[in-house]
Amino acid sequence: MNYTNEMLEECGFTTAQKILSGKWSMLIIMYLSEKTMRFNEIQRFFPDITHATLTKQLRILEGYGIVVRNVYSQIPPKVEYSLSDIGKKLKPILNSVMDWGEEYKEIKMVQRD
Repeated sequence: MNYTNEMLEECGFTTAQKILSGKWSMLIIMYLSEKTMRFNEIQRFFPDITHATLTKQLRILEGYGIVVRNVYSQIPPKVEYSLSDIGKKLKPILNSVMDWGEEYKEIKMVQRD
């Protein structure tokens, strides 16, 4: 999946929603915001995700220009994933989303008591 001309015509909120809508997208971006990682390193953070699903999510994020895939020509082959410059700009936004989620959970727990 690549960034399309159709997305350029949509509002910014809709574009952001499409990019971040994958089940694992936000978490992958958060982990990659900490450091460049190899595939197996990323997969260790997600014990419930299949190899195929993680590959698909990384390819989608790469297609959007959020994730950069660096392939090193060596034996054995080495592939690393990192955030692009525009991908790095998502970190404070995702931190705010996480903070909101924590606050929401606290409010709902108080309401249940």
